[in-house]
Amino acid sequence: MTGTMTALTSTSAGGADIDVRIEDDASPVVRLIARTLRDSARAGHAVDALTRSAGTVAMRSHDTPQAATITFGDDGIDVASGVPAESDAAVTVDLNARFTPTAEPSGDADLAGGVLRALTPPLPEWRDAAQRFWDATRSLPGIPDVLIAVTEGPEGLEQAVLGDGATQYLIAGAPETLAGVFSGADDLMAVLASGALGIQGTLSQLSVMTGASWKVRYDV
Repeated sequence: MTGTMTALTSTSAGGADIDVRIEDDASPVVRLIARTLRDSARAGHAVDALTRSAGTVAMRSHDTPQAATITFGDDGIDVASGVPAESDAAVTVDLNARFTPTAEPSGDADLAGGVLRALTPPLPEWRDAAQRFWDATRSLPGIPDVLIAVTEGPEGLEQAVLGDGATQYLIAGAPETLAGVFSGADDLMAVLASGALGIQGTLSQLSVMTGASWKVRYDV
């Protein structure tokens, strides 16, 4: 572990306070892991895994050089760039598929399984996710005045309209797709490339919205 560690938050998980710490110059994968662990803590998800007092897990991306180490201790969780020569468990995951493992974990199976559970918090309801996304990004330079989220519900088309003004941006998809993008669980451009998401707006707006999605996904 290198660099100075900074506690992002102390979050209640099943009655326990959990500090999740990252490096001051944390890489995107470190920020992604830490933000996801905090989401689980807030949701009271995988509390047993989040509150373990010892264990080191090496995590690698299956298709990029990105790697990070998750270290559990009595005083919280540290997430740092790179992996040690030895760890209690190691997992290789698809970072664009909500940390889905792409190979059998090695080492301590219970520890690896617990980390993977902790990295799959339940998605919020899509309207709630859209509102949180808007609250977090509406002040970014160039963000459209209005964000419109559209999905197909049991009774037909449903939409959430956030903001007010002359410029607008529309995002359409299944409820889980919208929730994944707006919560940061999924990468906007990766989902767009998969064809699961439809958009209506200018290229410059897409650039701004991509930056907004990274702000939420990586908590920057």
